[in-house]
Amino acid sequence: MDYEREITNLRTENKIMSEKIDFLEFRLELLAEGSNVSALLFECNVTRSQYLKIMDLMDEQRAKIDKGERVNNTDFETRIAEITSKRDYHFAELVAKAFMEDGRWDEVFPALYGGM
Repeated sequence: MDYEREITNLRTENKIMSEKIDFLEFRLELLAEGSNVSALLFECNVTRSQYLKIMDLMDEQRAKIDKGERVNNTDFETRIAEITSKRDYHFAELVAKAFMEDGRWDEVFPALYGGM
């Protein structure tokens, strides 16, 4: 028996199981939170790492708005698609709107979609 190959296989399986456990734990946290954002993320199977990147993007959008820079919904939608692999621009709009409804980054949605 090739022990090194077996150890490599076990490490791979362990990593896969750890990722699945993290995903399930995150989904339970979303259910317990009960916010608009958490319901959307749960429904769309967004992972914890994707959620953290989305929050970073929301911070970036807020920083641009605070500096008086123009934000663009097309750029925002592209970035959301890169993070989540969801190419539907409606998803990005729903994310920004859900955060606004929850009182988080509430200036971002009107800046991106207010004129529509």
